[in-house]
Amino acid sequence: MIQKGSKIAIGSDHAGYDMKEAIKDQLQADGYDVIDMGTHDKNSCDYPDFAAAVAHAVAQGQAPVGIIVCSTGIGVSMTANKVHGIRAALVHHAYEAEMTRRHNDANVLCLGANITEPQCRQNIPRHRFRRRTSPTTRRQNDGHRNNPIPLGEL
Repeated sequence: MIQKGSKIAIGSDHAGYDMKEAIKDQLQADGYDVIDMGTHDKNSCDYPDFAAAVAHAVAQGQAPVGIIVCSTGIGVSMTANKVHGIRAALVHHAYEAEMTRRHNDANVLCLGANITEPQCRQNIPRHRFRRRTSPTTRRQNDGHRNNPIPLGEL
């Protein structure tokens, strides 16, 4: 679980700006310390700049987790996953967001502003941060093998 008061890095390009701002407001209201890596307006910009900023903030320990938004989430997830130590996951629904923590220990959540259903936009971050299951508990509950997922060793 990401504790209240924890830092969360967040960023977007111009297409994801409105969604980023709404998520940022929600996270702050829920008691998280949000580090806004930009963009700070709707002027056209390049998504890799903001995806990299969030990914590096997480990889360098400035925040334990991050959220990145662009029009589809595809480009930002590809960019973030190029940063060593980042496990970015593109999600469209709250269940997927929760599973990225429980099964994959993702540390960056990627969203598509143009394809995420409006009713899911507020629920995805809440499901994403509400709990973190340990690898041992995860294996006991879902039948995965008894060794940790070696994503960091690939």
